[in-house]
Amino acid sequence: MKLKKQVTVCGGAIFCVAVFSLYLMLDRVQHDPARRQNGGNFPRSQISVLQNRIEQLEQLLEENHQIISHIKDSVLELTDTGAVSPSGHLPFRSANGSWVLPFDGRPTFLSVKPQDCQFALGRRGQTDLQMLDVYSLLSFDNVDGGVWKQGFEITYEPTEWDNEPLQVFVVPHSHNDPGWVKTFDKYYNDQTQHIFNNMVVKLAEDPRRKFIWSEMSFFVKWWESADAHKQDALRKLILGGQLEIVTGGWVMTDEANAHYFAMIDQLIEGHQWLEKNLGVTPRSGWAVDPFGHSATMPYLLKRANLTSMLIQRVHYSVKKHFSSTRSLEFMWRQAWDPESGTDLFCHMMPFYSYDVPHTCGPDPKICCQFDFKRLPGSRVNCPWKVPPRAISDANVAERANVLLDQYRKKSKLFRSKVVLVPLGDDFRYDKALEWDQQYVNYQKLFDYMNSHPEMHVQAQFGTLTDYFGAVYKANGVAQGVRPPGYPVLSGDFFAYADREDHYWSGYYTSRPFYKNLDRVLESHLRGAEILYSLAVAHARHAGMEGRYPTSDYSLLTDARRDIGLFQHHDAIAGTAKEAVVIDYGTRLLRSLIGLKRVIINAAHFLIMKNKDVYRFYQTEPFLETDDRRATHDSLPQRTLIELDSSPRYLVLFNPVEQERLCVVTVLVNSARVRVLTEDGQTLPVQLSAQWSSAVQMSGEVYQASFMARLPALGLAVFHLYDSVDSPMTLRSDTLLRLPGRSQSVRGIDPLPVRSQVADPQPFYIQSQSLTLGFSGTTGLLESIRRKDDPQEVRVQIQFFTYGTRPSKDKSGAYLFLPDGNAKPYTQRDPPIVRVVEGPLFAEVVTYYQHFQQTVRIHNVPGVDGLSLDITTLVDIRDQTNKELAMRLLTDIQSEDTFYTDLNGFQIQPRRYLQKLPLQANFYPMSTMAYIQDSQYRLTLHTGQALGVSSLASGQLEVILDRRLMQDDNRGLGQGLKDNKRTANRFRLLLERRSSSSRAVDSGPVSFPSLLSHMTSTILNHEVLALPVIPKKRGVPPLRTFSPLATALPCDFHLLNLRSIQNQDAHSPSPYTALLLHRLGLDCGLEAQNPGFNCSTTQGKLAVSALFRGLDLQLLQPMSLTLMYSAAPLSNSSIISLEPMELSTFKLRLR
Repeated sequence: MKLKKQVTVCGGAIFCVAVFSLYLMLDRVQHDPARRQNGGNFPRSQISVLQNRIEQLEQLLEENHQIISHIKDSVLELTDTGAVSPSGHLPFRSANGSWVLPFDGRPTFLSVKPQDCQFALGRRGQTDLQMLDVYSLLSFDNVDGGVWKQGFEITYEPTEWDNEPLQVFVVPHSHNDPGWVKTFDKYYNDQTQHIFNNMVVKLAEDPRRKFIWSEMSFFVKWWESADAHKQDALRKLILGGQLEIVTGGWVMTDEANAHYFAMIDQLIEGHQWLEKNLGVTPRSGWAVDPFGHSATMPYLLKRANLTSMLIQRVHYSVKKHFSSTRSLEFMWRQAWDPESGTDLFCHMMPFYSYDVPHTCGPDPKICCQFDFKRLPGSRVNCPWKVPPRAISDANVAERANVLLDQYRKKSKLFRSKVVLVPLGDDFRYDKALEWDQQYVNYQKLFDYMNSHPEMHVQAQFGTLTDYFGAVYKANGVAQGVRPPGYPVLSGDFFAYADREDHYWSGYYTSRPFYKNLDRVLESHLRGAEILYSLAVAHARHAGMEGRYPTSDYSLLTDARRDIGLFQHHDAIAGTAKEAVVIDYGTRLLRSLIGLKRVIINAAHFLIMKNKDVYRFYQTEPFLETDDRRATHDSLPQRTLIELDSSPRYLVLFNPVEQERLCVVTVLVNSARVRVLTEDGQTLPVQLSAQWSSAVQMSGEVYQASFMARLPALGLAVFHLYDSVDSPMTLRSDTLLRLPGRSQSVRGIDPLPVRSQVADPQPFYIQSQSLTLGFSGTTGLLESIRRKDDPQEVRVQIQFFTYGTRPSKDKSGAYLFLPDGNAKPYTQRDPPIVRVVEGPLFAEVVTYYQHFQQTVRIHNVPGVDGLSLDITTLVDIRDQTNKELAMRLLTDIQSEDTFYTDLNGFQIQPRRYLQKLPLQANFYPMSTMAYIQDSQYRLTLHTGQALGVSSLASGQLEVILDRRLMQDDNRGLGQGLKDNKRTANRFRLLLERRSSSSRAVDSGPVSFPSLLSHMTSTILNHEVLALPVIPKKRGVPPLRTFSPLATALPCDFHLLNLRSIQNQDAHSPSPYTALLLHRLGLDCGLEAQNPGFNCSTTQGKLAVSALFRGLDLQLLQPMSLTLMYSAAPLSNSSIISLEPMELSTFKLRLR
């Protein structure tokens, strides 16, 4: 009864607070001078200002209505779970044995507007080609097609071009890998610089000569060392249309493993450089070498205002099918697009490769004769044994007719009488001789063709955009508009096979250590960008810009470029030579150290209570980093916080755009640790051992875990003491399950350890949300039960190994060619299993010879407590031709369907196809994969890109690492033998589906739930724990920094807050780019309390009210990469995003 009274009083108090806060908000909207002042930047009628005010009032009223309507539920929830502990402070064990924590008195609610759920259920625009259907339709036979081995014979009538001559655009290009068999710098020194140096001379010799270039990383390196004369020459070539920059990204990004944050960032880096230095805006995308193509790419290019794109590496059966139906050019539409707003015109190259033998037409024996670099005497020859001949008056007629025959045959595969003929290969045109050989001989052929009207052809050198422009013109449409009758396609082009059953699905996992390091870097870059932008804005606001280290901007630039470089399709893919991998790794580590410095310097300024006492010393950092890596290929070591009786301050950075309730673990040197919040409240701490081996604990170092509520994108301050009196510090209970009696295990005071001989009976750990069952024999997960679900769900983790084929073709860095089905992983001795339980978390750690798996659950309300945190530490350095796989086995009736993400941006449904070999059924997973039936969805979230499949109903399987002793004949010349000890990070989320319609399930789209999106975010953006370095003079007063004045709608992801550079690359301009992504949601999964106030707003956001303590002086919509701008909006405008939309705004904050 007493409890009910308390609850009623508590509810009443909260109601009063809510009403009073509403009054204050209304008052603020009416009287905020900053808003009035900002509103004056742009002349607007009084009516629209009033209308805006009314809309804001309505929004505030609506939010308060939600708060009040949820107070009742939250209070009820408190009483139901018994989460108000009797002592009021100490965690205690409830009757069922689970720990109950003192509740932090913050009711939270989840309020998703029904309208925000409609998108997942809505109708989609009709497409002619849906790749899932194309895959179902194709037989994937490999019939010999004659001279075009993977195609068919092409015929034509000689009179077909009588009324409309064939237009031929020969596009010279050089594909420059920023690292592959040589490092980036070695390629530049040996070859790439010579390509540019020859280009400025040779293109200028004849205005009819054209060339295209794509990799800005090389371009910028050349530009920065070129003299003014060369720079001017190159600028003239670009402005005169002879040289075109295609795509304009820092690299030609991998499309399977890369995360959309990094794909966009490297595109911005290239585009920003072009705009600042050349005033150039790329129009066409060029991706000839990524090993399969993602649907995310056309969306990003479309948002950057490109009008056309080209792709090359697509499964040979798909190429043949599209060639036979003349569908090689299509409008590529996002599967989730309700209309046609995302359409981008795409050209798919029809033949085997982008080299000269496979680009002039279907017969490589003939095309090779027109690669004039291979003239007799050259080091490169034609494998078909017929060399090229230099063009002379004597042979030009015959040669021109032979070549025209190939051009005509190629054009028969397309719908217009315009044909594209790329002319180039890897690192071509590095010698002046080749420029002469190609351009002089081709010009003779063109001159002959064009002066003979009976040939009905107009042939010339062209850029990519020249070609696309001619296609649009021939069809009578504007740039980028769908030509009449051209098909619309949705879906993607994975997995890629270039011949036979050689599927390029191995590189989805190759070198997982660096795939993981890449994601750590991306999270640090995003965090550093956001904190730096906020710190500089606050410094300007306080008139202290001169005292803040704005020169940190060059560290941001270096990191953007190093991470951009790593998105290259031989870098993150794991398909470069060992020495090149070391070069990439060294660059990434250097950037990581630089980014930690940017974060520390920004955090130092932002947490100072009194900015007047702020002093920055380059040699005396204010904070320590959270961890350190000894080398680029070693795992991080967490920083040890040394305690004594005076307080040590700890700053926690939450890089997530929502408030976060989570368990934070730090290393301390005392078991008597006491943790206080900024306002002096003692927090419960779970003290655990730091283990140096399966059975040996450290005597000097302890893990201290505590629950923290952290502001969105903010910095929270905590105090740590070594205190004799620390009643809130509770010890973990540790049990070792040993295979036999032989081992003796001793605890170290004050952490006791129990041990027992393992028995085959299952054992369990639990939290307030989950109960997990484990196998007594294997120590691995067997089942999950959610607290509100009477049913225990079978989720078994098992490990398997794949070998490679015994015969000629074997797996390598690119290819996955297994020797049949996987075999269960076995070892002679049973594993050692450690079970740790306590008030804040429980975990099971299982030690096998080649891996060590930790499954942990956090006993906190909200997102952090609703999924399993899984770390699999893998070390297969003593294996030969083995791949280690982790398989989840469940009773979920998923049949042949599973879902993988594309680049962390969207979900692509997949089907297991019996007609395809095992390796063809693996797909890239950047952030998540799931299976589902009418009752459950099981999602495996990942902290690094890996290959994934579902080989049977109810299964999900991920390849963790690959060790391969041989090359797979794709040019690398090495196997994968430089494996590292690698920590693969996952979150496993089991959700109940509240409503399921099979019709929706079989469609070409699917979306994660809100909880799933948040789970992915917390996995990929961990809290950084930054200890304040003790100062002789004492530490000045610090305070928590909460940058957001209003919560972001929780279906918004703040992708970046990126300071835009000044004219010089080392300092920031007054402008910042705000990149927002509105997530697509599936609301058909049971909503769970996220642990913070979460509401959606139908995509609306008032930017002027977003940042606390800063004035918004400009709000301008931009294209994705800032190349194009719309008219500035009034500063008080409410911006609006559609579901799945990615938008960029230019802000001026101070």
